Amino acid sequence: MGYGVKAETWGPLALFTRPEMKTERMSYDVMTPSAARGILESIYWKPELRYIIDRIYVCNQIRFTNIRRNEVSEKIPRTDALAAMNGCKVPYMYAPSVIQQRASTVLRDVRYVIEAHFELTGKGGERDSEEKHYAILMRRLKNGQCFMQPYFGCREFPAKFRLFESETVPTAPENMGEKDLGFMLYDMDYSDRKNIKPMFFRAVMHDGCIDIKGSKVTS
Repeated sequence: MGYGVKAETWGPLALFTRPEMKTERMSYDVMTPSAARGILESIYWKPELRYIIDRIYVCNQIRFTNIRRNEVSEKIPRTDALAAMNGCKVPYMYAPSVIQQRASTVLRDVRYVIEAHFELTGKGGERDSEEKHYAILMRRLKNGQCFMQPYFGCREFPAKFRLFESETVPTAPENMGEKDLGFMLYDMDYSDRKNIKPMFFRAVMHDGCIDIKGSKVTS
């Protein structure tokens, strides 16, 4: 196992969209492992690193609220984007003609502690070491520095973060006991770029903690 780290992250709103809800967005009850990985990658990312999420602690009570957001009903075709990269006319989308207002069920007042570790992928140079990357990650967590602004599922919902240095993680009293949250998206399997598959796991929360490392992942 590589170097471990605990990061606390919080914000007023979060939306971890369930894949079965595409038009009217509905959030999972808690942060997904892929979203937790994305937050760590927003803080510090290198091709030679791979983050592995071990546990997610739900520190606040799980609460939902409903909002309405402006979205677009279309997207620029991939072929047009590729053509623009080769020097053709740059495609565009006139938002007022394709805008739609959609309802979303989102989480509010969220706070999580992400427990994770990273491993080297072998893509680095001779001078790369776990100690070096660990020192950079810890410095960024302590100073509030990031590669890009972390967010909770959607860029409209930015996430604040800091290094969590306590041994024990306090969770909300409402989260105590065992709660089965059902099947949840774990991550995407990119081993076959032509056939990318989603991976799921059964999320069970024990006293506010979801043990990702001990869960069985299925495609």
